[in-house]
Amino acid sequence: MPKPVCVKCQRFYRVKENGVYPLEGKPIVNGAEPGTGEPEKWAPYKIWQADLWHCLGCGHELITGFGKRPVWEDYYVSDMIEHTHKVNDC
Repeated sequence: MPKPVCVKCQRFYRVKENGVYPLEGKPIVNGAEPGTGEPEKWAPYKIWQADLWHCLGCGHELITGFGKRPVWEDYYVSDMIEHTHKVNDC
């Protein structure tokens, strides 16, 4: 599988860390702004395992390579596992 490409730097991204755990949020009110604008309007929904990549040219980072299923979901009886990043979008 080809590596992601940084359009700005015209370079391949490199893996910075395997096995990061992004927390996917879900809106708890209608019209919640995605991203960092209104974090209080988002609740934990799913935690995934994925890989963190970065561009050696400009330092931009991205997360890709998600597993087929989340490692935690909000309806699980078990406690939420520790996450490394947040995603407030749907």
